[in-house]
Amino acid sequence: MIGFLAAAASHQTSTEGTQQAFGYPTLFLLVVLGSLVPVVPTGALVSSAAVVAFHQTEPVALAVVFGVASLAAFLGDVALYWLGLRGVRSSSGSRVLHKLQDRVEDHALERTQRQLEEHGPAVLVLSRLIPAGRLPVMVACLLAEMPLRRFVRGDVIACLAWAATYQLIGILGGSLFPEPWQGVALAVALTFVIAAGPALVRRLRRPPREAADPGH
Repeated sequence: MIGFLAAAASHQTSTEGTQQAFGYPTLFLLVVLGSLVPVVPTGALVSSAAVVAFHQTEPVALAVVFGVASLAAFLGDVALYWLGLRGVRSSSGSRVLHKLQDRVEDHALERTQRQLEEHGPAVLVLSRLIPAGRLPVMVACLLAEMPLRRFVRGDVIACLAWAATYQLIGILGGSLFPEPWQGVALAVALTFVIAAGPALVRRLRRPPREAADPGH
């Protein structure tokens, strides 16, 4: 998903116009797709685009990346929630909800439902910033039948915070290296390390298997 950004970065000086014409629409489409399919990581896309924008001569490039990423994430979130909510309220149930629910562990969903009851739509912000946190929050909101308007209010802030966070990662990568492709590589590595963090923590916290019965 990030190949087009890395390739564009290597020819930054002479092909900025081509990058913008090709990169921004592609970034938009991929982030929308990643929002509609919650298991697709999109943070690396935003960080990589920010690296390329950081090395461009156009001063507004970073602002455009931020706007494109946050808008795409918001539209994808709202579309997915609308589809799920429409199914929940229908007599036949929601295939979208069932597919999402199958990907969420029971204990994670129960914890998220408690957080949603305590904090309301504010949980959406953390769901975007914490890797693998978006899916259980989306399911919890659907099960609670949160009104679409209320979901939208919380999701706006969540998408803006998400885009800003991953853009900062990209700016960090772009500022450390003279070549854009080097910054892209660092930004991608950082985003994947962040994404893998929760799974690693869960594995380390998992209790060891009980010792085998000596009688066997």
